[in-house]
Amino acid sequence: MATETHRAIETVFRIERARLIAGLARMVRDVGLAEELAQDALVTALSQWPKTGVPKNAGAWLMAAAKRRAIDGLRRERMLARKHAEIGRAQEGEQGSGAEDIEAAMDDDVGDELLSLIFTACHPVLSTEARAALTLRLIGGLTTEEIARAFLSNETTIAQRIVRAKRTLGKAGLAFEAPRGQEREARLASVLEVIYLIFNEGYAATGGENLIRPALCAEARRLGRILARRAPDEPEVFGLVALMDIQASRLTARTAPDGAPILLTEQNRARWDQLLIRRGFAALERAGALGGGRGAYALQAALAACHARARTAADTDWKRIAALYDTLREVMPSPVVDLNRAVAYGMAFGPEAGLKLLDEIARAAALRDYAPLPAARGDFLFRAGRLAEARIQFERAAGLTRNAREKAFFLGRAAACGGRRSGAS
Repeated sequence: MATETHRAIETVFRIERARLIAGLARMVRDVGLAEELAQDALVTALSQWPKTGVPKNAGAWLMAAAKRRAIDGLRRERMLARKHAEIGRAQEGEQGSGAEDIEAAMDDDVGDELLSLIFTACHPVLSTEARAALTLRLIGGLTTEEIARAFLSNETTIAQRIVRAKRTLGKAGLAFEAPRGQEREARLASVLEVIYLIFNEGYAATGGENLIRPALCAEARRLGRILARRAPDEPEVFGLVALMDIQASRLTARTAPDGAPILLTEQNRARWDQLLIRRGFAALERAGALGGGRGAYALQAALAACHARARTAADTDWKRIAALYDTLREVMPSPVVDLNRAVAYGMAFGPEAGLKLLDEIARAAALRDYAPLPAARGDFLFRAGRLAEARIQFERAAGLTRNAREKAFFLGRAAACGGRRSGAS
């Protein structure tokens, strides 16, 4: 029973963790310390909640516990400072006000602290890679392994980036708030990238037992909407909002009752959320009206819209999708775009066309350990009637993925590669 209670508490903490760190970081101006205080609050909850029960407003309880710990820490520092003769009266007075400053900040209406923390994590003092990695860790709560897979990197590199980023932000003494004007514009691209990476981790989880993590998708969409309200004239913001809404419309149709993935071409389109699709179309139209039709996110939203408009899988305009990928490749060249373009070409012009492009991609090192590459090859090899080769590719994909559902799916395709299944999910 105690174990079940602890699991329930840890689940609550995972849900509240990002908001907790965001609020604390704004007060203590140190993301590392904010993480420590949040963890201390979890330890306190694990000690008290099994006796008292999970409070009605668990998030507020955790925040109050963390703030008390922060204030206690500042007061201890003040007492220690007073014991050192070399500390001057002015400095002593400044440190003496620290606890009171945090107490006053407890009831401060700071707006959306999560978005403020993202903008801080995306500050120009950090490298682009560090900005995204740090925000995914703080806001998305992703492990270094999950972030490494998102960046096609390794865990050691990502862990070092995060540590250095925290240290850099701590030394910079930044205000944990959303910037305005030109400073906001300078950081907007990184913010959009991070929000979309968070959404992607929810849409196709890199690890664990579940294929999707809807809470992450919902959080990314919420942050996107907040950003759209604050930046109403930024076309790429609306492009990203459109992309996430249209993609999210398929979430409930992407998995079977047992959690197994369902390919896009086999999904029950009646289960697609039409309200989200309409919202996505409206945001895409807004991006176009603002002159951002060729923006990277708007183009990806246009790709998603092609699927949303098709009443059946057979109605999908794959040639239009292939053409859009040609444009996207010019605007946002990347190995993953090349892979998706190859898949589109294979669907539009036949499996051999897709295999030819996949062979070109396979010569590059970037996607060597990326499970979707052998999975796509396996699908086209199957469609071309090369079943033995298809089995090998599906087995290779199963060996590369860290997601349990995805692994089982690939192994199933390897074992029964005679089944007529193709497409993306």
